[in-house]
Amino acid sequence: MTAPRHEPEFARADALAAVVREIDGLRRTVDPLRDIGGRLDDLGQLVGQLSDAVNAVSARPGPTPAPSWLLLPTDPAVADRVLGEVCGWLHAVFLRYPDGATALPECWLYHPDVVEELLWLMHAWCAAYQGKAASVQLAGDWHDRQRPGVVRRIRGNAGSCSIERHQTRDDWDQRPTGAVPVPGIGAAAAIAGWWARHRDDPAPEPARREGAPLTNGIAHR
Repeated sequence: MTAPRHEPEFARADALAAVVREIDGLRRTVDPLRDIGGRLDDLGQLVGQLSDAVNAVSARPGPTPAPSWLLLPTDPAVADRVLGEVCGWLHAVFLRYPDGATALPECWLYHPDVVEELLWLMHAWCAAYQGKAASVQLAGDWHDRQRPGVVRRIRGNAGSCSIERHQTRDDWDQRPTGAVPVPGIGAAAAIAGWWARHRDDPAPEPARREGAPLTNGIAHR
């Protein structure tokens, strides 16, 4: 009678040993991952904090752009409103400075570059004194650099001009006039209409004065 063979028991033992080795290997692989899992949680929190910070920065109001007179929409109502705001600001702020008052010619409304300068200077003043980011530093920059620069350019580009140089009739009244709160303000409405509709054409001729400052607008050619 042949003795029974024991290979199945040895096979089962070998298989069990292989399983034990596999489990031990898995344990050695999984244990470090537990620490990594904690670090991943920390990393997730950090990413969330950074995202909140980026969103907070994005939500902050940025610098307010100044409107441009040179690129103003072709809408007379918009032009009239902008000129009204500039004239009011000139009277309240700009003309209180002696160099500003002497540099601004009465015909300033006929000079688009001068209107552009005054428009951005007004918005710079608003940002320095009344904006959400108003600060002493902005106000100092307005006084030390921005306002004197605009005054210097107005004086150099239009300071020697006069309202008479914008008309061609021989009987124009050449007599000088006294100072007014805002020089040439009577032409604001007509200039607004011209700039809104026909800014590429010559400016309308100023109305003839009759011994008094210009108060009734300007006449079209």
